[in-house]
Amino acid sequence: MTETISDRFKKIQDRVAQAAAKFGRSLEDIHILAATKTRTVEEINQAIEAGIVLVGENRVQEATAKFDALLPTRKHFIGHLQTNKVKVAARLCDCIESVDSLRVAQAVDTEAAKLDKKMPILVEVNVGGEDSKFGIPNSDVTDFVKEISSLENISIQGLMTMPPFAEDPNTSRPYFKTMLALYNEFKMLPNVEAKYLSMGTSHDFEVAIEEGSNLIRLGTVLFGLRT
Repeated sequence: MTETISDRFKKIQDRVAQAAAKFGRSLEDIHILAATKTRTVEEINQAIEAGIVLVGENRVQEATAKFDALLPTRKHFIGHLQTNKVKVAARLCDCIESVDSLRVAQAVDTEAAKLDKKMPILVEVNVGGEDSKFGIPNSDVTDFVKEISSLENISIQGLMTMPPFAEDPNTSRPYFKTMLALYNEFKMLPNVEAKYLSMGTSHDFEVAIEEGSNLIRLGTVLFGLRT
């Protein structure tokens, strides 16, 4: 019998609940986002029908092609965002998780003002200090948040990261601990609305939840291997 997206989502919920309990939380405390890169509208709608309420795209082009055809859901942008794509992302998305520079933050603020909306954003952190990844260095997070907190048409709602990849998910644990410490400092800053610590993917989401994540971004474990 072929396993459906709905079947996988139920298994994910059980795993999330068990991991959350280790941090003194429940399934309801964890936001499960479907990472929909290369997935079809049909697959994404099946996930929404199964109970997914958050979807996230990595590329503006894919978001443009798919978002209008989706069932009602909240839409996040989770990939690297170039300033020349901000206008479209601001129109299509309910949250941008990958703000990683002052230029991008200012561009989001400008486009959100034109749309008469206050755009929720997360600050992307390069927790492992990798040259190959985007994000704010750990040591600069507080100053960066303070720098962009005066922008009137963004709502700074949390932090997001992707730790260095390792086969053993537990290798990510120290990076997640670092992020939780940064998030606890973030929560004390003025002009922020601390909602999300976005970390953990199909490979390591249980470890991320155990270390404080409340927003996980799941692709393969939900949709299955790409064919």
